[in-house]
Amino acid sequence: MNTSTPRVLSGAEVRALSVRSDVQGAIQIGLHLAFIGIAGTLVAFSGPWTVVPAIILLGLSQSTLFAPIHETMHLTAFRSRRANAVVGWLAACPSTLNWHFYTVFHLAHHRFTQDPERDPELSPRPPASLDGYLMRVLAVNYWRARAVVLRDCWRGDLSAYPYIPTTSAPRVIASVRWMSALVAVLAVGSAWLFGWWVPFVFWLIPQAMGQVFLRLYLLTEHTGCDETPNGLVNTRTTLTNRMIHLLMWNMSYHAEHHLYPSIPFHRLPDAHVAVRSRLGVIQDGYARWHAAYLKGILGRA
Repeated sequence: MNTSTPRVLSGAEVRALSVRSDVQGAIQIGLHLAFIGIAGTLVAFSGPWTVVPAIILLGLSQSTLFAPIHETMHLTAFRSRRANAVVGWLAACPSTLNWHFYTVFHLAHHRFTQDPERDPELSPRPPASLDGYLMRVLAVNYWRARAVVLRDCWRGDLSAYPYIPTTSAPRVIASVRWMSALVAVLAVGSAWLFGWWVPFVFWLIPQAMGQVFLRLYLLTEHTGCDETPNGLVNTRTTLTNRMIHLLMWNMSYHAEHHLYPSIPFHRLPDAHVAVRSRLGVIQDGYARWHAAYLKGILGRA
């Protein structure tokens, strides 16, 4: 918890909520993989009128792998440290968001949340125009960043990322290289074995579609919140439906997570009950937030 944030829970309460579980983690990742399998099966057996909805569903299931990437990076998905690392690294491969790179990136975000100079998630800044909003939501910035990271890691130069310590750079570089090699082998191999269209229909197109949903989701977490170190007002919790909670591993309780990153995903609803009365930014629904945000952009224009 940030020292600039008033104390909300006692140490004993935080410790009780921070108990991790291999069983809970296994159930959650099992459900997620089952969703991906069902969506992939629907794509495989879909006809001309159902293929697009099936691909969108597959993209949604793939893009929401961001949730286990995030949870394992905090080492809270499982009690086992190795299980966190293995599951997180593999979950990050489809989106080319390398787990080791994201770990140092996201730790810097937690350390400097809403600090315009040091929070890497504020580069680029939240969109202030309709063009910028569309660029963000369509994941243009995301894919551009992934390409630049791949290039820099293959060049062996991470000097453009001040949040990556020199001691961590070799591991990040090696991890990104292994990830990109594995993804390339799987893509080429599937195309050779089953047809050139397979990596497009089961990976590239679903990823492009799914990232739109994820960008819409992530944009709400801090945009418009106070740019101060106070965790009660610099992060937004969004109240939503059970399906989104399931797919995103309760990440919608984002203020609770930022206040106490040690609390695993399956205890965040309990943390929400405990701290809700103290939270400064609670949003009722993602669609309402985006409608208001777009209204503000168009009003300024």
